[in-house]
Amino acid sequence: MNTYEHSVSLDISRCTGCTMCLKRCPTEAIRIHDGHAQIDPNRCIDCGVCIRHCPNNAKKATYSKLDTVMKYKWKIALPAPTLYGQFEELEDVDYVLQGLLDIGFDDVVEVAQAAELVSAYTRLYLKNEGIIKPVISSACPVVLRLIALRYPMLREHIMQMLPPMEIAAKMARKKAKEAHPELTDDDICICFISPCPAKVSYVKNGFGEYKSEVNEVLSVSDIYFNLLNVMRREQTPKALSESGMIGIGWATSGGESSAIFNDKYLAADGIENVNRVLDQLENGNISSLEFIELNACPGGCVGGVMAVENPFVAKARLQTLRRYLPVSQNFLSGDEKEYIPSHYLFEDMPTYRPIQRLSENFGESLRMMSDIQKLRSELPGIDCGACGAPNCRAFAEDVVRRTAQRNGCIVEKGRMIDDKNQKGQEEK
Repeated sequence: MNTYEHSVSLDISRCTGCTMCLKRCPTEAIRIHDGHAQIDPNRCIDCGVCIRHCPNNAKKATYSKLDTVMKYKWKIALPAPTLYGQFEELEDVDYVLQGLLDIGFDDVVEVAQAAELVSAYTRLYLKNEGIIKPVISSACPVVLRLIALRYPMLREHIMQMLPPMEIAAKMARKKAKEAHPELTDDDICICFISPCPAKVSYVKNGFGEYKSEVNEVLSVSDIYFNLLNVMRREQTPKALSESGMIGIGWATSGGESSAIFNDKYLAADGIENVNRVLDQLENGNISSLEFIELNACPGGCVGGVMAVENPFVAKARLQTLRRYLPVSQNFLSGDEKEYIPSHYLFEDMPTYRPIQRLSENFGESLRMMSDIQKLRSELPGIDCGACGAPNCRAFAEDVVRRTAQRNGCIVEKGRMIDDKNQKGQEEK
Protein backbone atom coordinates (compact mmCIF):
# COMPACT_ATOMS: atom_id res chain seq x y z
CA MET A 1 0.00 0.00 0.00
CA ASN A 2 1.37 3.40 -1.01
CA THR A 3 1.46 5.92 1.85
CA TYR A 4 3.59 8.53 0.09
CA GLU A 5 1.64 11.72 -0.66
CA HIS A 6 2.42 12.96 -4.15
CA SER A 7 2.26 16.49 -5.51
CA VAL A 8 1.91 15.54 -9.19
CA SER A 9 -1.57 14.50 -10.23
CA LEU A 10 -3.50 13.65 -13.38
CA ASP A 11 -6.69 15.21 -14.73
CA ILE A 12 -8.18 12.30 -16.67
CA SER A 13 -10.71 14.56 -18.41
CA ARG A 14 -7.86 16.34 -20.20
CA CYS A 15 -5.75 13.28 -21.00
CA THR A 16 -5.90 11.93 -24.56
CA GLY A 17 -3.45 9.07 -24.08
CA CYS A 18 -0.94 10.66 -26.46
CA THR A 19 2.11 8.86 -24.85
CA MET A 20 4.21 12.06 -24.54
CA CYS A 21 4.51 11.59 -20.77
CA LEU A 22 4.96 7.84 -21.20
CA LYS A 23 8.19 8.31 -23.12
CA ARG A 24 9.61 10.95 -20.80
CA CYS A 25 9.01 9.54 -17.32
CA PRO A 26 12.45 8.70 -15.84
CA THR A 27 11.14 5.90 -13.59
CA GLU A 28 8.64 4.37 -16.04
CA ALA A 29 5.84 5.26 -13.64
CA ILE A 30 3.28 5.94 -16.37
CA ARG A 31 1.16 3.52 -18.39
CA ILE A 32 -1.60 4.20 -20.91
CA HIS A 33 -4.76 2.19 -20.24
CA ASP A 34 -8.35 2.74 -21.38
CA GLY A 35 -7.31 5.75 -23.44
CA HIS A 36 -5.58 7.78 -20.73
CA ALA A 37 -2.46 7.82 -18.59
CA GLN A 38 -2.15 6.16 -15.21
CA ILE A 39 0.60 7.07 -12.72
CA ASP A 40 2.07 4.38 -10.48
CA PRO A 41 2.44 6.10 -7.07
CA ASN A 42 5.15 3.66 -6.01
CA ARG A 43 7.39 4.74 -8.89
CA CYS A 44 6.57 8.45 -9.17
CA ILE A 45 9.31 10.80 -7.90
CA ASP A 46 7.34 14.06 -8.46
CA CYS A 47 9.98 15.40 -10.82
CA GLY A 48 7.37 17.20 -12.93
CA VAL A 49 8.69 15.94 -16.27
CA CYS A 50 5.20 14.79 -17.26
CA ILE A 51 3.82 18.25 -16.44
CA ARG A 52 6.45 19.88 -18.62
CA HIS A 53 5.79 17.68 -21.66
CA CYS A 54 2.01 17.11 -21.53
CA PRO A 55 0.48 18.98 -24.50
CA ASN A 56 -2.99 18.94 -22.93
CA ASN A 57 -2.10 20.17 -19.44
CA ALA A 58 -3.49 16.95 -18.01
CA LYS A 59 -0.72 16.71 -15.41
CA LYS A 60 -0.60 19.33 -12.71
CA ALA A 61 1.25 20.22 -9.53
CA THR A 62 -0.65 20.30 -6.25
CA TYR A 63 0.23 23.09 -3.82
CA SER A 64 -1.35 25.49 -1.34
CA LYS A 65 -3.07 28.73 -2.26
CA LEU A 66 -2.39 32.13 -0.75
CA ASP A 67 -5.92 32.36 0.69
CA THR A 68 -5.26 29.28 2.84
CA VAL A 69 -2.12 30.84 4.28
CA MET A 70 -3.81 34.13 5.15
CA LYS A 71 -6.00 32.39 7.75
CA TYR A 72 -3.01 32.04 10.10
CA LYS A 73 -2.19 34.62 12.77
CA TRP A 74 1.51 35.00 11.79
CA LYS A 75 2.60 34.29 8.23
CA ILE A 76 6.25 34.00 7.19
CA ALA A 77 7.33 33.79 3.54
CA LEU A 78 10.41 31.78 2.56
CA PRO A 79 11.15 32.86 -1.03
CA ALA A 80 13.35 30.52 -3.05
CA PRO A 81 16.06 32.48 -4.89
CA THR A 82 14.42 31.33 -8.14
CA LEU A 83 11.65 33.84 -7.46
CA TYR A 84 14.04 36.76 -8.08
CA GLY A 85 14.81 35.54 -11.58
CA GLN A 86 11.18 35.83 -12.67
CA PHE A 87 11.16 39.63 -12.77
CA GLU A 88 12.45 41.69 -15.65
CA GLU A 89 15.08 44.35 -14.87
CA LEU A 90 15.02 43.66 -11.15
CA GLU A 91 17.88 45.64 -9.64
CA ASP A 92 17.23 45.04 -5.95
CA VAL A 93 15.93 41.91 -4.19
CA ASP A 94 14.33 44.17 -1.59
CA TYR A 95 11.57 45.07 -4.05
CA VAL A 96 10.47 41.42 -4.03
CA LEU A 97 10.79 41.06 -0.26
CA GLN A 98 8.83 44.26 0.34
CA GLY A 99 6.22 43.02 -2.11
CA LEU A 100 5.76 39.82 -0.07
CA LEU A 101 5.02 41.94 2.99
CA ASP A 102 2.61 44.06 0.97
CA ILE A 103 0.53 41.06 -0.16
CA GLY A 104 -0.07 39.99 3.43
CA PHE A 105 2.95 38.22 4.91
CA ASP A 106 4.08 39.35 8.36
CA ASP A 107 7.74 38.50 7.87
CA VAL A 108 10.18 37.24 5.23
CA VAL A 109 13.21 34.99 5.68
CA GLU A 110 15.26 34.37 2.55
CA VAL A 111 16.10 30.80 1.61
CA ALA A 112 19.19 32.31 -0.03
CA GLN A 113 20.38 33.45 3.41
CA ALA A 114 20.06 29.90 4.73
CA ALA A 115 21.81 28.61 1.60
CA GLU A 116 24.89 30.66 2.45
CA LEU A 117 25.02 29.09 5.89
CA VAL A 118 24.53 25.59 4.44
CA SER A 119 27.37 26.29 2.00
CA ALA A 120 29.65 27.30 4.83
CA TYR A 121 28.86 24.16 6.79
CA THR A 122 29.21 22.02 3.66
CA ARG A 123 32.82 23.18 3.40
CA LEU A 124 33.28 22.04 6.99
CA TYR A 125 31.41 18.78 6.32
CA LEU A 126 33.76 17.84 3.48
CA LYS A 127 36.75 18.10 5.82
CA ASN A 128 35.52 15.19 7.95
CA GLU A 129 37.55 12.05 7.35
CA GLY A 130 34.72 9.62 8.10
CA ILE A 131 32.42 10.61 5.24
CA ILE A 132 32.15 8.63 2.02
CA LYS A 133 33.17 10.61 -1.05
CA PRO A 134 32.07 11.84 -3.43
CA VAL A 135 29.34 13.41 -1.32
CA ILE A 136 25.98 13.83 -3.05
CA SER A 137 24.07 17.01 -2.25
CA SER A 138 20.82 16.51 -0.34
CA ALA A 139 19.21 19.72 -1.64
CA CYS A 140 17.04 18.22 -4.42
CA PRO A 141 14.22 15.99 -3.07
CA VAL A 142 13.77 14.33 -6.47
CA VAL A 143 17.33 13.05 -6.34
CA LEU A 144 16.84 11.74 -2.80
CA ARG A 145 13.71 9.80 -3.77
CA LEU A 146 15.37 8.53 -6.95
CA ILE A 147 18.28 7.15 -4.94
CA ALA A 148 15.83 5.54 -2.51
CA LEU A 149 14.05 3.79 -5.39
CA ARG A 150 16.88 2.84 -7.73
CA TYR A 151 20.34 3.34 -6.27
CA PRO A 152 20.61 1.69 -2.83
CA MET A 153 24.41 1.51 -3.00
CA LEU A 154 24.61 5.30 -3.13
CA ARG A 155 22.63 6.09 0.02
CA GLU A 156 25.77 6.43 2.11
CA HIS A 157 27.08 9.09 -0.27
CA ILE A 158 24.22 11.48 0.54
CA MET A 159 25.27 14.51 2.55
CA GLN A 160 23.37 14.44 5.84
CA MET A 161 22.74 18.18 5.73
CA LEU A 162 19.23 19.61 5.72
CA PRO A 163 18.38 21.70 2.63
CA PRO A 164 18.31 25.52 2.88
CA MET A 165 14.49 25.51 2.89
CA GLU A 166 14.50 23.65 6.22
CA ILE A 167 17.21 25.79 7.76
CA ALA A 168 15.32 28.94 6.72
CA ALA A 169 12.15 27.52 8.28
CA LYS A 170 13.95 26.89 11.58
CA MET A 171 15.36 30.41 11.51
CA ALA A 172 11.93 31.87 10.74
CA ARG A 173 10.16 30.04 13.57
CA LYS A 174 12.84 30.98 16.08
CA LYS A 175 12.76 34.62 14.98
CA ALA A 176 8.95 34.77 15.27
CA LYS A 177 8.87 33.27 18.77
CA GLU A 178 11.62 35.55 20.05
CA ALA A 179 9.88 38.66 18.71
CA HIS A 180 6.38 37.48 19.69
CA PRO A 181 6.47 35.10 22.68
CA GLU A 182 2.68 34.99 22.72
CA LEU A 183 2.63 33.04 19.43
CA THR A 184 2.23 29.27 19.47
CA ASP A 185 3.36 26.86 16.78
CA ASP A 186 -0.23 26.65 15.57
CA ASP A 187 -0.34 30.43 15.14
CA ILE A 188 2.70 30.47 12.86
CA CYS A 189 2.53 29.49 9.20
CA ILE A 190 5.87 29.10 7.44
CA CYS A 191 5.35 29.20 3.70
CA PHE A 192 7.98 28.12 1.21
CA ILE A 193 7.58 29.68 -2.25
CA SER A 194 8.67 26.84 -4.49
CA PRO A 195 9.52 26.42 -8.18
CA CYS A 196 8.96 22.64 -8.14
CA PRO A 197 6.33 20.13 -6.92
CA ALA A 198 8.91 17.86 -5.29
CA LYS A 199 9.25 20.33 -2.43
CA VAL A 200 5.52 19.95 -1.78
CA SER A 201 5.99 16.19 -1.47
CA TYR A 202 9.00 16.72 0.79
CA VAL A 203 6.93 18.86 3.16
CA LYS A 204 4.01 16.41 3.16
CA ASN A 205 6.07 13.28 3.73
CA GLY A 206 9.18 14.44 5.55
CA PHE A 207 12.43 12.57 5.17
CA GLY A 208 12.82 9.33 7.10
CA GLU A 209 11.86 10.24 10.66
CA TYR A 210 12.41 13.94 10.00
CA LYS A 211 9.29 16.08 9.67
CA SER A 212 9.50 19.36 7.79
CA GLU A 213 9.35 22.69 9.61
CA VAL A 214 7.46 24.17 6.64
CA ASN A 215 3.67 24.34 6.96
CA GLU A 216 2.59 25.26 3.44
CA VAL A 217 4.19 25.36 -0.02
CA LEU A 218 3.11 28.03 -2.47
CA SER A 219 3.97 28.18 -6.15
CA VAL A 220 6.41 30.71 -7.60
CA SER A 221 3.99 31.27 -10.48
CA ASP A 222 1.06 32.20 -8.19
CA ILE A 223 3.14 34.52 -6.02
CA TYR A 224 4.71 36.13 -9.09
CA PHE A 225 1.34 37.37 -10.36
CA ASN A 226 0.37 38.58 -6.89
CA LEU A 227 3.61 40.53 -6.61
CA LEU A 228 3.13 42.24 -9.96
CA ASN A 229 0.15 44.05 -8.48
CA VAL A 230 2.03 45.53 -5.52
CA MET A 231 5.67 46.00 -6.55
CA ARG A 232 6.33 49.67 -7.14
CA ARG A 233 9.74 50.43 -8.61
CA GLU A 234 9.36 54.18 -7.99
CA GLN A 235 9.21 53.60 -4.23
CA THR A 236 12.36 52.71 -2.33
CA PRO A 237 11.82 49.44 -0.41
CA LYS A 238 13.09 48.69 3.08
CA ALA A 239 16.55 47.12 3.30
CA LEU A 240 15.46 43.56 4.04
CA SER A 241 17.78 41.26 2.11
CA GLU A 242 20.41 39.32 4.05
CA SER A 243 21.89 37.27 1.21
CA GLY A 244 24.61 37.67 -1.38
CA MET A 245 26.00 36.09 -4.55
CA ILE A 246 26.44 32.66 -3.00
CA GLY A 247 22.86 32.32 -1.74
CA ILE A 248 21.17 33.54 -4.90
CA GLY A 249 23.52 31.36 -6.96
CA TRP A 250 21.82 28.26 -5.55
CA ALA A 251 18.92 28.88 -7.95
CA THR A 252 20.96 27.65 -10.92
CA SER A 253 22.93 24.50 -11.57
CA GLY A 254 26.49 24.77 -10.27
CA GLY A 255 25.67 27.48 -7.74
CA GLU A 256 25.83 25.16 -4.76
CA SER A 257 29.04 23.52 -5.99
CA SER A 258 30.89 26.78 -6.64
CA ALA A 259 30.09 27.90 -3.09
CA ILE A 260 32.17 25.11 -1.50
CA PHE A 261 35.41 26.58 -2.92
CA ASN A 262 36.58 23.16 -4.08
CA ASP A 263 37.39 22.28 -7.70
CA LYS A 264 36.73 18.56 -7.22
CA TYR A 265 33.02 18.74 -7.94
CA LEU A 266 30.49 17.80 -10.58
CA ALA A 267 27.21 19.62 -11.24
CA ALA A 268 24.53 18.08 -13.46
CA ASP A 269 20.96 19.17 -14.19
CA GLY A 270 18.02 17.56 -15.99
CA ILE A 271 16.69 14.20 -14.84
CA GLU A 272 18.23 12.29 -17.75
CA ASN A 273 21.69 13.62 -16.89
CA VAL A 274 21.10 12.92 -13.21
CA ASN A 275 20.37 9.29 -14.03
CA ARG A 276 23.53 9.03 -16.13
CA VAL A 277 25.69 10.42 -13.33
CA LEU A 278 24.15 8.11 -10.73
CA ASP A 279 24.60 5.11 -13.04
CA GLN A 280 28.28 5.93 -13.51
CA LEU A 281 28.81 6.57 -9.82
CA GLU A 282 27.16 3.28 -8.87
CA ASN A 283 29.34 1.45 -11.41
CA GLY A 284 32.49 3.05 -10.00
CA ASN A 285 33.22 5.05 -13.14
CA ILE A 286 33.49 8.42 -11.39
CA SER A 287 36.60 9.04 -9.33
CA SER A 288 38.65 11.92 -7.89
CA LEU A 289 35.55 13.92 -6.97
CA GLU A 290 34.56 15.18 -3.54
CA PHE A 291 31.15 16.71 -4.20
CA ILE A 292 28.30 16.02 -6.63
CA GLU A 293 25.46 18.50 -7.12
CA LEU A 294 22.42 17.08 -8.92
CA ASN A 295 19.31 19.01 -9.93
CA ALA A 296 16.40 17.19 -11.52
CA CYS A 297 15.13 20.34 -13.25
CA PRO A 298 16.92 21.63 -16.38
CA GLY A 299 19.17 24.53 -15.46
CA GLY A 300 18.65 23.91 -11.76
CA CYS A 301 15.74 25.17 -9.64
CA VAL A 302 15.05 27.92 -12.21
CA GLY A 303 13.78 25.12 -14.46
CA GLY A 304 11.03 24.00 -12.07
CA VAL A 305 7.56 23.54 -13.57
CA MET A 306 6.01 25.85 -10.96
CA ALA A 307 8.11 28.79 -12.14
CA VAL A 308 7.00 31.29 -14.79
CA GLU A 309 10.05 32.38 -16.75
CA ASN A 310 12.15 30.41 -19.22
CA PRO A 311 15.00 28.96 -17.10
CA PHE A 312 17.70 30.39 -19.36
CA VAL A 313 16.20 33.87 -19.18
CA ALA A 314 15.83 33.56 -15.41
CA LYS A 315 19.45 32.45 -15.11
CA ALA A 316 20.63 35.47 -17.11
CA ARG A 317 18.61 37.80 -14.89
CA LEU A 318 20.07 36.27 -11.74
CA GLN A 319 23.59 36.67 -13.12
CA THR A 320 22.94 40.38 -13.61
CA LEU A 321 21.38 40.69 -10.17
CA ARG A 322 24.28 38.90 -8.44
CA ARG A 323 26.85 41.17 -10.08
CA TYR A 324 26.14 43.99 -7.64
CA LEU A 325 25.90 41.89 -4.47
CA PRO A 326 28.53 40.98 -1.89
CA VAL A 327 29.85 37.42 -2.10
CA SER A 328 27.98 36.52 1.09
CA GLN A 329 26.30 38.23 4.01
CA ASN A 330 26.46 35.18 6.28
CA PHE A 331 29.72 34.02 7.82
CA LEU A 332 30.65 31.54 10.53
CA SER A 333 32.46 32.73 13.62
CA GLY A 334 33.97 31.21 16.75
CA ASP A 335 32.89 27.61 17.40
CA GLU A 336 30.72 27.72 14.29
CA LYS A 337 33.90 27.28 12.25
CA GLU A 338 34.70 24.02 14.05
CA TYR A 339 31.40 22.21 14.54
CA ILE A 340 28.22 21.73 12.54
CA PRO A 341 25.16 22.36 14.75
CA SER A 342 23.01 19.25 15.14
CA HIS A 343 19.90 21.06 13.89
CA TYR A 344 21.58 21.39 10.48
CA LEU A 345 21.83 17.61 10.12
CA PHE A 346 19.45 14.70 9.68
CA GLU A 347 20.05 11.22 11.05
CA ASP A 348 18.07 8.78 8.89
CA MET A 349 19.20 7.92 5.40
CA PRO A 350 16.51 7.20 2.77
CA THR A 351 14.93 3.77 3.06
CA TYR A 352 15.50 1.63 -0.01
CA ARG A 353 12.18 0.95 -1.74
CA PRO A 354 13.03 -1.12 -4.83
CA ILE A 355 10.69 -0.34 -7.70
CA GLN A 356 12.02 -3.24 -9.76
CA ARG A 357 11.54 -6.01 -7.20
CA LEU A 358 9.38 -8.64 -8.87
CA SER A 359 8.51 -10.71 -5.80
CA GLU A 360 9.27 -10.96 -2.10
CA ASN A 361 10.43 -14.52 -2.79
CA PHE A 362 13.93 -14.67 -4.29
CA GLY A 363 13.28 -17.86 -6.27
CA GLU A 364 10.06 -16.46 -7.69
CA SER A 365 11.88 -13.24 -8.67
CA LEU A 366 14.46 -15.24 -10.62
CA ARG A 367 11.74 -17.17 -12.44
CA MET A 368 9.88 -13.98 -13.33
CA MET A 369 13.10 -12.33 -14.49
CA SER A 370 13.76 -15.28 -16.80
CA ASP A 371 10.22 -15.05 -18.18
CA ILE A 372 10.67 -11.32 -18.81
CA GLN A 373 13.91 -11.85 -20.68
CA LYS A 374 12.37 -14.61 -22.79
CA LEU A 375 9.32 -12.56 -23.68
CA ARG A 376 11.44 -9.48 -24.34
CA SER A 377 13.46 -11.42 -26.91
CA GLU A 378 10.25 -12.38 -28.71
CA LEU A 379 8.84 -8.86 -28.87
CA PRO A 380 9.59 -6.59 -31.86
CA GLY A 381 11.85 -4.23 -29.87
CA ILE A 382 10.64 -1.06 -31.56
CA ASP A 383 9.50 0.59 -28.31
CA CYS A 384 6.53 2.21 -30.02
CA GLY A 385 4.47 2.71 -26.86
CA ALA A 386 1.25 1.51 -28.52
CA CYS A 387 0.91 -1.20 -25.86
CA GLY A 388 0.66 1.47 -23.16
CA ALA A 389 4.14 0.79 -21.75
CA PRO A 390 7.19 2.99 -22.43
CA ASN A 391 9.22 0.20 -24.07
CA CYS A 392 9.17 -3.51 -24.87
CA ARG A 393 11.12 -4.40 -21.71
CA ALA A 394 8.56 -2.65 -19.52
CA PHE A 395 5.70 -4.29 -21.44
CA ALA A 396 7.27 -7.73 -20.93
CA GLU A 397 7.45 -7.03 -17.21
CA ASP A 398 3.81 -5.91 -17.17
CA VAL A 399 2.78 -9.15 -18.87
CA VAL A 400 4.74 -11.29 -16.42
CA ARG A 401 3.28 -9.29 -13.51
CA ARG A 402 -0.14 -9.92 -15.09
CA THR A 403 -1.03 -6.25 -15.35
CA ALA A 404 -1.11 -6.52 -19.16
CA GLN A 405 -1.79 -9.17 -21.77
CA ARG A 406 0.58 -10.20 -24.51
CA ASN A 407 -1.88 -9.34 -27.27
CA GLY A 408 -1.63 -5.73 -26.07
CA CYS A 409 1.38 -5.48 -28.40
CA ILE A 410 -0.07 -4.55 -31.80
CA VAL A 411 2.77 -6.30 -33.63
CA GLU A 412 2.23 -9.47 -31.61
CA LYS A 413 -1.51 -9.20 -32.17
CA GLY A 414 -0.92 -8.88 -35.91
CA ARG A 415 1.26 -11.97 -35.86
CA MET A 416 -1.39 -13.91 -33.96
CA ILE A 417 -4.03 -12.92 -36.50
CA ASP A 418 -1.74 -13.90 -39.38
CA ASP A 419 -0.97 -17.25 -37.77
CA LYS A 420 -4.67 -17.87 -37.22
CA ASN A 421 -5.52 -17.00 -40.83
CA GLN A 422 -2.70 -19.15 -42.14
CA LYS A 423 -3.81 -22.07 -39.98
CA GLY A 424 -7.37 -21.64 -41.25
CA GLN A 425 -6.20 -21.74 -44.86
CA GLU A 426 -4.12 -24.87 -44.21
CA GLU A 427 -7.15 -26.64 -42.73
CA LYS A 428 -9.14 -25.88 -45.85
